[in-house]
Amino acid sequence: MQITNEEYTKYRPLLFSLGYRLLGSVKDVEDLVQETFLRAYQINEDKVENKKAYLCKVMTNCCLDLLKSARFRREQYIGPWLPEPLWPDHLKENDPSEAAIQKEGLSIAYLRMMENLYPHERAVFLLREVFGFSYTEIASFIEKQESSCRQLNSRAKKKLAAVSAESLDYEKNKKLILRFINAFQTKNTTELLELVSEEVILYSDGGGIVKAAIRPIVSSVNVLSFLFGITKKMPDDFIFEVKRINGQPAIVNRINGELHSVISFYISNDRIKEIYMLLNPEKLNHK
Repeated sequence: MQITNEEYTKYRPLLFSLGYRLLGSVKDVEDLVQETFLRAYQINEDKVENKKAYLCKVMTNCCLDLLKSARFRREQYIGPWLPEPLWPDHLKENDPSEAAIQKEGLSIAYLRMMENLYPHERAVFLLREVFGFSYTEIASFIEKQESSCRQLNSRAKKKLAAVSAESLDYEKNKKLILRFINAFQTKNTTELLELVSEEVILYSDGGGIVKAAIRPIVSSVNVLSFLFGITKKMPDDFIFEVKRINGQPAIVNRINGELHSVISFYISNDRIKEIYMLLNPEKLNHK
């Protein structure tokens, strides 16, 4: 199948966005995007009625194969698993070809909840709810009956209901995080407790490579105590800034000029419900 430079430029962001939502891994997705185009080049064009649909079908199945493989089973992962951060240069915000695929499903909280879905639930939900494919098309992609695809989507929606109240208002969320940082720096515990849910959970992903909390830390008292303890140990050359990561404001931390960690948030009803601290250097080196 022939694919022009214009078509490659048009479809690559679509395939990357689909793959990233399925896998949460930038490197794996970039590899599978190339694999998808390679397979497309090798097929007879007469057998392809719709290039976009065909490319998404191949990409979906490549991701499903990886999700189901032993390599991608995370039972042996040390500590909580968090997706790789998606930096602004991965999302060309002024590119109209990407506008439609950035509207939802990119936040760290959303991607973490996707981990609760079985591979086919994940694929059907994304293809239907985010990318707008019909059940007929989806059924042909994954070789299942339309009725089965509808059931898979229904189950996925129920499992993802927990993040339906997430705030995706970037500017509003940024103001809340800046208030959180200021209260933290001034040790204003009263305001911190107003900004953070009593049942807040902190997930710390070091992947067994760097020091991190092995289990989630629960409750505002424990989470704030943990964060204050980390801050005390930071060297003098520690700096941070608030940047757009996965479409939402996050705290990017550096030590001696090197990327140290990224802290993202799940915000709902003007309060921080979950905090995601990514320290695994293997997930940070794709910046």
